[in-house]
Amino acid sequence: MSLANRVREVEARVVAAAARRGRDPDEITVVAVCKTVDRAAVDEAYTLGLRHFGENRVQDAKAKFAVPLPPDATLHMIGHLQSNKARAAVGLFQIVESVDRPSLIAALEREAHRLGIVLPVLLQVNVAGETQKAGCRPADAATLVARVAASPHLALRGLLTIAPLVADAEEARHVFRGLRELRDRLAAEHPGLDLGTLSMGMTNDFEVAIEEGATTVRIGRAIFGG
Repeated sequence: MSLANRVREVEARVVAAAARRGRDPDEITVVAVCKTVDRAAVDEAYTLGLRHFGENRVQDAKAKFAVPLPPDATLHMIGHLQSNKARAAVGLFQIVESVDRPSLIAALEREAHRLGIVLPVLLQVNVAGETQKAGCRPADAATLVARVAASPHLALRGLLTIAPLVADAEEARHVFRGLRELRDRLAAEHPGLDLGTLSMGMTNDFEVAIEEGATTVRIGRAIFGG
């Protein structure tokens, strides 16, 4: 299947999943996870209408996007970010989705201040409690939300989670529902904050995530193959 056909198929699946919950599919952003492909594939995806791209590693992104994306495209940092890579990340990505600890918040704030920008971020929460995955504990989310809110050069936009890899996507539904419920509690506690983004769902489970309220889905294999 061609890249064009895969993109259209993903778009159709997003529309169908949104319809099942009476949602507007235009509320849902598809982030094309391009960690396994070269820049030519990214550029082709851009010509097909995709405007959001996700990378897991700073070093890979620095090489791939030495020539920046067009100004209407957004590069998302979606992988675990070491604090010592904050300077490079802030200069490269338009949003960091994987904020999960105080030291990273401090490093991103320092670098965003240095550049004179306000950096959008998401708080990554390990809803499933998997020891091999990054993300803060749900019990620690409120403290980290407060830290980001007190950082003048960071703008909290919402939450991210990664569900366990399961054979049946229905088995991940409770994880997505858990993130949505956590977001709702945090929003009630911090009514002035914009927590509208729920980044959850990947190739194996994004339709269930959309049914549970995802506003951003991170899709690699279903778009780029492999």
